[in-house]
Formats: sequence, C-alpha cells, structure tokens
Amino acid sequence: MDFGSIVLLLFLVVVAIFVLSILFKSIRIIPQASAGVVERLGRYHKTLMPGLNILIPFIDRLRPLIDMREQVVSFPPQPVITEDNLVVSIDTVVYFQVTDARAATYEIANYLGAVEQLTTTTLRNVVGSLNLEEALTSRDNINGQLRIVLDEATGKWGVRVGRVELKAIDPPLSIQDSMEKQMRAERDRRAQILTAEGTKQAAILQAEGSRQASILEAEGEAQAAVLRANGEAQAIATVFGAIHAGDPDSKLLAYQYLQMLPKIAEGESNKLWIIPTELTEALKGITAGFMSGPKGPGAVS
Repeated sequence: MDFGSIVLLLFLVVVAIFVLSILFKSIRIIPQASAGVVERLGRYHKTLMPGLNILIPFIDRLRPLIDMREQVVSFPPQPVITEDNLVVSIDTVVYFQVTDARAATYEIANYLGAVEQLTTTTLRNVVGSLNLEEALTSRDNINGQLRIVLDEATGKWGVRVGRVELKAIDPPLSIQDSMEKQMRAERDRRAQILTAEGTKQAAILQAEGSRQASILEAEGEAQAAVLRANGEAQAIATVFGAIHAGDPDSKLLAYQYLQMLPKIAEGESNKLWIIPTELTEALKGITAGFMSGPKGPGAVS
C-alpha cells in the first residue's frame, strides 16, 4: 500500500468519525417527565418534549434537562419571631412542580433557591402576626397563606406550588416547660372535676333509688293494709249476711260471732271489740251452759 492510499484511508476514517459525532450531536432522546430547552445561536429556540428530537449540530445547543415532576423540598429550621416576641423554630416542606421549562430557565436564575428564600420571608410575615398559641394551633391557616403567596409569586417563574406543610414548630425550652406544666395542671383539674361529677351523680342516683324504694315499700304496705281490711270486712259481711238470711236464733248468732272475733282481732287497727246488746243474753246462756257441763250421757242441752 503506497502513501496515497494510507492518506486516503486516514481521511476516510476522520470523515467517518466526524459524521458519527455530528449524528451524535444531532439526535437527542428526552426521557419521560423531562423537558429540554434548545438555544439556537445563543437565543431560545424551542422546548424539546420527551422522545426523539433532531438538532442542528454546532448551531443548536441543549441546556440541562429540567425535571417536570412534582418535587418535595424540606428546608432547614428557620427562627421566626411571633407577635408576643418569642422565637420559635419552624421546619417547612414545600411541594412544587415546574410547569414551564422556558420560564424556569430564563425568568429566574435558581428557582429552587428562590422558592426557599420566598418561603422563609413569607413564613416570617405570616407567623409574625400571630402569638405563640395561635401559631401552634393554626397550622392549616398558616399553610394556606403560605401556599397562596408562594403560588402567586412563583407563577411567573413557571413553577406551581401545590402544598406547603409545617413539619414542626418548636418554641423555646423554657416555654415548653411552662406549657407542659400548664397542660399537666389542666389535666389534673379536669380529672378532679370528672371525679367530683361522678361522685355527685352517684350520690344523686343512690338517693333517688332509696326514695323510690321507700315510696314503693310504703305503697305496698298501704295496699296490703287496704286489702286486709277489705278482706276482713267482706268476710264479716258474708258471715252476718248468711246468718241473717237463715233467720238464726240468738244463741246461734252469738256462737257465730264468737267464732269471728279472733279473725277480727288479727288486724292491727282493730283494737276495740263491740258486742251487740241483743247478743248479751245469748252469750250469757252459752257461757252458763259451758260452765254447768253435760248432765248425763243422754242429756240434751
């Protein structure tokens, strides 16, 4: 192989390498959820979408790809002064997404740093208008105000702020100790109130139960006394009715009356025995007969 052939071979190799490098620079594959900004001769030309894209070598330049997915950034704790002049440390988390790759490239030099600084200043403005108790109990309100301010300010940067969350609000240690003591005292007070209320309710229920039991017992005794009196009255009326219906003589009437006296005496309220005057003679005759006894085996009284 002569010298000319060698030179030609080297030239062909160089041309092949040049062509391959041009092809390599001309073809760009953009991955999913990413975007690329193309500058032609130093000026913005277009934004490349995911997939295969063709560029003009040495004229078009592709800037670093931009992630179009929603991103989560946790910023370091920031000292914030509340309305009552207490310094609290607040951790924040910001959820944002790049919606316009061109604006995120040319409208702001570092959109991530800008979001962090804007979050810090907005947080100080919002929390600075609240006292410590309001700041601890108004997280949702603070989150909403931060999101509105950040979303409005970052819109021209091609960034959309979806959510802002406060991870922690840490007051000074002395305030934490005071708050812990206050909460412990409040819990003790509530426990004492609940205990006293329970004791009160138990006493009320016990007294009500005793009262109801006494009422029921008294009503039962009254009803029993009424029933006993009614029974005794009905029994007496029945006996005397039967006796008078059979037209008994004075001795039989006195005998039946004597049989009813023990039953009449069973009631607690029946302390006075009244014997009709018309039975006096019959009672005397019966008593005399009992005292004299039988006259003989075949005697007839």
